[in-house]
Amino acid sequence: MIKNNFPIDTVRKDTPACQHKIHLNNAGASLQPLAVLNTMRAYFELEAMTGGYETAVLKADEIAAFYELLAQLLRTQKHNIAFATNATSAYAKALSSIPFQKGDVILTTDDDYVSNQIAFLYLVKQLGVKLIRAHKQQNGGVDVNAIEDLIQKHRPKLVAVTHVPTNSGLVQDVNAIGQICEAAGVWYLVDACQSAGQLDVNVNHIKCDFLSATFRKFLRGPRGTGFLYVSDKALQGGLTPIFPDLHGAKWTTPNTYVLNQTAKRFEYWERNYSNLLGAKAAVAYALDIGMPAIEQRVKSLSDYARTKLAALTDFQILDQGNALCGIIGLHSPKYDWQALKAKLIAHHFNVSVAVKSSAWIDFEEKGVEWALRISPHYYNTEQEIDTLFDFLQSLPLCGSSH
Repeated sequence: MIKNNFPIDTVRKDTPACQHKIHLNNAGASLQPLAVLNTMRAYFELEAMTGGYETAVLKADEIAAFYELLAQLLRTQKHNIAFATNATSAYAKALSSIPFQKGDVILTTDDDYVSNQIAFLYLVKQLGVKLIRAHKQQNGGVDVNAIEDLIQKHRPKLVAVTHVPTNSGLVQDVNAIGQICEAAGVWYLVDACQSAGQLDVNVNHIKCDFLSATFRKFLRGPRGTGFLYVSDKALQGGLTPIFPDLHGAKWTTPNTYVLNQTAKRFEYWERNYSNLLGAKAAVAYALDIGMPAIEQRVKSLSDYARTKLAALTDFQILDQGNALCGIIGLHSPKYDWQALKAKLIAHHFNVSVAVKSSAWIDFEEKGVEWALRISPHYYNTEQEIDTLFDFLQSLPLCGSSH
């Protein structure tokens, strides 16, 4: 049993959908707490009665507080924070700021997110950079020693690592890699899309130059919101995203402009302020509970789930690595994944499926085409995990792949 003083009754009361759904798709999009919903609704109502520009002026202090709260969550300063419409946009802007030249090396891992891998391959094709993926340890997860050796051998322009892959519960050792990158003077980009909100992400420990994430997943914010952390080193080094606008730079003469001195150079002027304030409310909610408590709760639930689900006769758990988190990958050759997912949804389980095109290297090595992704969050319960186990254990074959 999970024994702690976590305020489970309060957080479930703040999450009304818990009354009729077993939501285990938090790696896709979490259920939002009432604080987020109420904040966004109030802003929309005020904007409808006041006007778009005028409401933004009235709410200027609350909008500014977004940067302060997120900086508190990440252990940084507000000038290091940029708002984004999604994590991929934030990541792409960071990637676009690296001054690549033909022959430069990007060093990454087999488990980096699919959109990042596509972006790297685009740079290989368009700019002639070289892409190197460090090999894994035998039990899963990138070999940190291999990262260090490859940095010394190839002197990459950028090291890019996804903290938690989208398709498994693996947690990469981004802190150790950050120390190596800092010592070598290499730009370091971390994708924290699946870790922010379930793990206590501290950019001072990671020592990254950039860190991108979304709010819709474990941070429990609205869709259409993300952020980018930009280090002082990157700001002072003049790194600039492609095509800054009048918010990221100031037009000073007909032929010159000056960059914003903060991470806002990575923003665009137009954004959905209702979404931004919803994201702020989500951060405030997480801070009120405390990230150490959230991390402990998610780990306890996911450990319980792995132990429970490992007893399923027709499924295997795919997760590998020294450290695992709140994403559990299940596979069975006896089921068609589309039929399986439809059965689960019909019985009020919210889950998702990762397919091979989102994790080519990992799934090729594991010999699977898909994984049922179970991702509990702190508002889930042991009883919900038990209910899922009972359902999967008694499930008849549905669209067998054989």
